[in-house]
Amino acid sequence: MSSDLGMRAATVPPPASRVARPGWRDPRLWVGVLLVTASVVAGARLLAAADDTVTVWAFDDDRGTGSAVVEGDLTTKRVRFADPADLDRYFLADTPLPDGLVLTRAVGAGELLARSAVGSATDAGLLQVPLEVDPNRVPPDVGTGSVVDVWLADGAGARGPGVGSGGAGRGTETTGPALSAVTVVAAPEYDDTFAVTGARQLVVAVGDETAAEFERLLASLQEPIIRILQRS
Repeated sequence: MSSDLGMRAATVPPPASRVARPGWRDPRLWVGVLLVTASVVAGARLLAAADDTVTVWAFDDDRGTGSAVVEGDLTTKRVRFADPADLDRYFLADTPLPDGLVLTRAVGAGELLARSAVGSATDAGLLQVPLEVDPNRVPPDVGTGSVVDVWLADGAGARGPGVGSGGAGRGTETTGPALSAVTVVAAPEYDDTFAVTGARQLVVAVGDETAAEFERLLASLQEPIIRILQRS
């Protein structure tokens, strides 16, 4: 009888296999390199796009035609122009604004300050029209830069026709403001104007034709009464 009877045969372990390190010819290596390169390029482009933004002047609130344009009344915005040539249409915030600029058209809050929207008071064809108003017929917040409607009534009972806004007349209409959406360019304190007579002075900017129509309308009223409604 064999001496190793009843004993299990010894199990020989399989030989260990080694994982080969990928060589430079392994396609997986090149796929990884391409992914890393694409990520780096994409990140660089995003950073470059962020650096393309520039700071330009913008409006904090609505402004009417004739409003003076000064840095203290503006805010700044960082924007990126798809076409670099568009930048020439606006004012950079790191460059001082020219003196004596006024709006040649109405603008809205948040709108960028475009060169096409400004000019000198002479270029804009605007006249400054003084108004003598009862303080009780003027909102207390009206001041320089306010956009207002000017309504006229005849103290003798006849209502005057509207003139309109800017340079367009309102014909013979009997409703509506005499001046619509005009800008107050000066609003002296009550004590500095007509305190003795009990009136307050406001100065608004309007076009040549509108100013002439407004003056004709005033002359047609026996007892003109001016009332101011504030827009902004």
